[in-house]
Amino acid sequence: MNVPSITPLVVTIDGPAGAGKSTVAARIAARFGLLNLETGAMYRAFALKAIQTDADLNDPQELGRLAENTRIRLIPTPLGNRVFLDEVEVSKRIREPDVTAAASRVSVHPGIRHWMVTMQRQLGANSAIVMEGRDIGTKVFPGAQVKIFLDADPEVRGQRRYQQNTPEGTKVESVVQELRERDRRDRTRAESPLVPAADAVVIDSTHLSLEEVVARVEAIITARMPAEA
Repeated sequence: MNVPSITPLVVTIDGPAGAGKSTVAARIAARFGLLNLETGAMYRAFALKAIQTDADLNDPQELGRLAENTRIRLIPTPLGNRVFLDEVEVSKRIREPDVTAAASRVSVHPGIRHWMVTMQRQLGANSAIVMEGRDIGTKVFPGAQVKIFLDADPEVRGQRRYQQNTPEGTKVESVVQELRERDRRDRTRAESPLVPAADAVVIDSTHLSLEEVVARVEAIITARMPAEA
């Protein structure tokens, strides 16, 4: 594997769905002036493309051909990333439940993950960044100076996800069950399974507030920064 050299500060935040990666990454980016790149949004955008074209989410060859004609761009803003799919903004659409479910399915295919890793490395090649996802510290930037793995009990993560953007009438139990199934796919896939990097700091946020998690991550980064100066 060709590992890209790391010169600017790179912070990776990995973890399962509902662990708070996106929110923590946004806070950390604002605190340290880093470019915030949400890789999950890229998988969601591609999943939307698959939905729009009625592609078979279980067919890696068909999805590979679709990827060849797909362009995804992230434009970071103070309020989060604006996401463009083939030059059309899809920032809100990709947060809807059908896209969330499809993103988990397309992300298990090795060819799609290789394609995404290449794009993600290009996005973070020359900037000080915080990048969050599921394999950033293990696959995309294994040489990152700071690696965080956020986790929490499934019930807690499910409750958080339920409170974020769940359609009216949905039961929290069904959200937790869907999250458990996504965990199973992420942790058992053959390509880049969801695991902490060997040198990652694992933070269990089950009994922590957002402010406490952010404070811990800030302290870790601050402790590493003098060595990079």
